[in-house]
Amino acid sequence: MELPKELSVNGASYTVKKLLGKGKGGYSYLVTDGAGEYVLKQIHHEPCEYYQFGDKMAAELNDYRRLSETGIPMPRLLAADLEAERILKEYIAGDTILDYVRRDQMRPEFVEQVRAMCRLLYPAGLNIDYFPTNFVVQDGRLYYIDYECNGYQEQWDFEHWGAAYWSQTPELTAYLREHP
Repeated sequence: MELPKELSVNGASYTVKKLLGKGKGGYSYLVTDGAGEYVLKQIHHEPCEYYQFGDKMAAELNDYRRLSETGIPMPRLLAADLEAERILKEYIAGDTILDYVRRDQMRPEFVEQVRAMCRLLYPAGLNIDYFPTNFVVQDGRLYYIDYECNGYQEQWDFEHWGAAYWSQTPELTAYLREHP
């Protein structure tokens, strides 16, 4: 895939600096307007064998609203371009939890911070995607950088699913073999 040079949101143009990642719902790019850096997410419609989507853009905006109400640390939504299926959000610079685990530098306070998020999410009936690439540490504070959330199910909560990827476990080792 060739990296686009520029992308726009509601007519405002942004220079693409790099691809940050590809998820189930879209491509996230680090972009700049010359004054600041942001994340621009372009929704994609590529099939995903383990997840079913309806209207991805509506889901993204609804999930942001639901998560904002919980108060978990996450990037602010700055703009939404419904026609182009793009969102612009605050850029949280830092290493992901996966980076920390790969370097064998995981800290107990990061796990405590995700558990603090759980204490806000579970009473609201929500789970988030606890995979370690969805969490960035900036100045010692953990942020959930995705907006995906789903109704709470014990099998998909942090303790029963996510925690298996937050340390050097067989699950994470298998993932890293498939995604070097």
